[in-house]
Amino acid sequence: MKTIKIIAAALAAMTMVMSCKSQGDADLQKMLPRASEIDSVSYLVGIQLGSFLKGQLAVEDPSEINLAEVKKGMIDVIKGEDPKGYNDTTFAKQFKVSPYEMQQVLGAYIQKKMDYKAEKNLRAGEKFLAENALKETVDTTASGLQYTIVNEGAAEKIQPQDTVWVNYKGTLLDGTVFDENENTQFIANRVIRGWTEGLGLLGEGGKATLYIPADLAYGERGNRGIEPNSVLIFDVEVLKVGKFVPKEETK
Repeated sequence: MKTIKIIAAALAAMTMVMSCKSQGDADLQKMLPRASEIDSVSYLVGIQLGSFLKGQLAVEDPSEINLAEVKKGMIDVIKGEDPKGYNDTTFAKQFKVSPYEMQQVLGAYIQKKMDYKAEKNLRAGEKFLAENALKETVDTTASGLQYTIVNEGAAEKIQPQDTVWVNYKGTLLDGTVFDENENTQFIANRVIRGWTEGLGLLGEGGKATLYIPADLAYGERGNRGIEPNSVLIFDVEVLKVGKFVPKEETK
């Protein structure tokens, strides 16, 4: 009987220990992020990755990237050995590519996309300008700048060093407005060449539409929000002109 009591007490003690351990494990598990938190963080990771793809690799559509391979790469990194740095030989062993080669591949990808856009925009721009030049309301200068004068403004025309105050709206060939400002001030020769030349056709109070070829705008490099070889269209209204006054030479 005494032996049975001892065994029963031991079993009870073990049960209590296991219960406490189970309770402790449960409390520990509660410290981990909940499923909803994991979902939120996962979405934020997607936003960061999407920002990289769109900003650095110029990806405009999900079909341009093999998302299955993206997932595979992420899993390989998470499960793999943590490299001590890009120069660590474990990096190349794990991912079958060296950091240098990785940058070369990414750079080539970006360049191909830029070359494609540049050629596509060049062809579209040439076609647009050729057709636009045939319109009765459009004139073309020797440089290739096309323009439509709505109002010439004052007889005294804007000179390159004059300061101007203008309202303007800039659009791409597809109608996208990439820039728009009211009563903005600048010196006429400190903007793209097409602007400087176009302003020279106007006086104070003048108004015109400028069709600026890429080589008179941002050319093959493009600019923020403007792809390479883009033709730019500006509606311009000259509000005020501050004439440049040369400084008198001191004797």
